[in-house]
Amino acid sequence: MDRSHPPSSAKNEPPRRGEERRTVTTLFCDLVGFTALPERHDPEVVNALLRRYYAAARRVVESYGGTIEKYIGDAVVAVFGVPSAHEDDPERALRAGLRLVDVRLARWRALSPVTRLAK
Repeated sequence: MDRSHPPSSAKNEPPRRGEERRTVTTLFCDLVGFTALPERHDPEVVNALLRRYYAAARRVVESYGGTIEKYIGDAVVAVFGVPSAHEDDPERALRAGLRLVDVRLARWRALSPVTRLAK
């Protein structure tokens, strides 16, 4: 078996029943410097901050028509184009990302001047 190439079925087979192939835009937002926070703050404080961050990220992403795909530690992964696609999904994702930077910077700076959103 040749392992140097992915299975051909991934590209050549039509989608299975109930599945469809779509072009989506993915937004990944990560807090730079977050790993140092638990060293300086109680776990309850850090968890409360993460919950607020997740809630704010959800509001921002959804306001631009995106969907939160998952949370990974201090990162948020969002997709645009699912369940509804828009011609300007890449622009929507970009605008959501820029808005997240604006929203989060002020709150995180109050707690830790070295914590910032990755750009």
